[in-house]
Amino acid sequence: MNVELWMWLAVCAGIIVMLLVDLFAHRKAHEISLREAALWSAFWVATGVGFGVLIWNSFGEEYGQQYFAGFVIEKSLAIDNVFIWALIFAAFSVPRKYQHRVLFLGVLGALIFRGIFIALGSVILENFAWVLYLFAAFLIYTGIHMLIKRNEHSDPTQGRFYKWFSARVPSVKKFYGQRLFVRIGGTLFATPLLLVLVLVEFTDIIFAVDSIPAIFAVTSESFLVFTANAFALLGLRAMYFLLADLMHRFIYLKVGLALVLVWVGIKMGLHDVVKVPSGLSLTVILTILMAAIVASLIVSRNKEVVHAEPAHKQEFPEATEAEIAELKPLWRRSVRM
Repeated sequence: MNVELWMWLAVCAGIIVMLLVDLFAHRKAHEISLREAALWSAFWVATGVGFGVLIWNSFGEEYGQQYFAGFVIEKSLAIDNVFIWALIFAAFSVPRKYQHRVLFLGVLGALIFRGIFIALGSVILENFAWVLYLFAAFLIYTGIHMLIKRNEHSDPTQGRFYKWFSARVPSVKKFYGQRLFVRIGGTLFATPLLLVLVLVEFTDIIFAVDSIPAIFAVTSESFLVFTANAFALLGLRAMYFLLADLMHRFIYLKVGLALVLVWVGIKMGLHDVVKVPSGLSLTVILTILMAAIVASLIVSRNKEVVHAEPAHKQEFPEATEAEIAELKPLWRRSVRM
């Protein structure tokens, strides 16, 4: 697949423009309605699919199928991300009107980190082809582990990383609008939103350890790996607001995701023995995920399902307008006489 430099630059520029449009559209803190989330979700899915059609028409059926297989894998694994975000927001009692800003910055960071991981992965696989077998074994192990632990949920406030970070960063116990930092009495403090953002970013890095090897299992083209990741990530915020209240109904989703990871791990491990066509791989992935989603919705339709809640929940009040007005500027310039 011959991808010229201008194509990379055009894609990156397009992603930046779309991020700026999204930021401008949500510049004011407000609760995202179900209708707004549905419209944005449809827009981002259509954008990702449209780019896939462009790849199909420009580079052929094989690369088009590889892109769509990667896009579906990243989009489906991202649903698990959405569930973790819901737990984090619940654990810190983050008002719904502030959640979009956190997710916007989280996705922006995720794009940067995943770009780095993809570049490293491409270099490693190009120079050390045997690493592919390690990736395959890791994906199979991860899938089996996810299947066994599918009903277990971690508490975001009890992790070692959060305890380490919160112990070293001075913070206030109130939300000051969408601010991540505030200066009070000459001292710079983090707000609870910064702690939440750091957790969101940290969990995405953990998820990237699974998703990046998974997408390399269906395509070795760096351009397809990056674009499939990027277009899947861009729609995550809207997906969260659309699905967060329905996550308890996807009771078999982790089973489906686990089977997908095992499938792509086996496909990757046997690539020198059996060449699985990209079209067949895409069909298997879609079949597993659709079966898991449909089965979940049918079984949970008339069944009372308990929402997963963090065991340790922290309550942070919102600062008053007067308290916000009294804040000092974050960055003070020294004046020489």
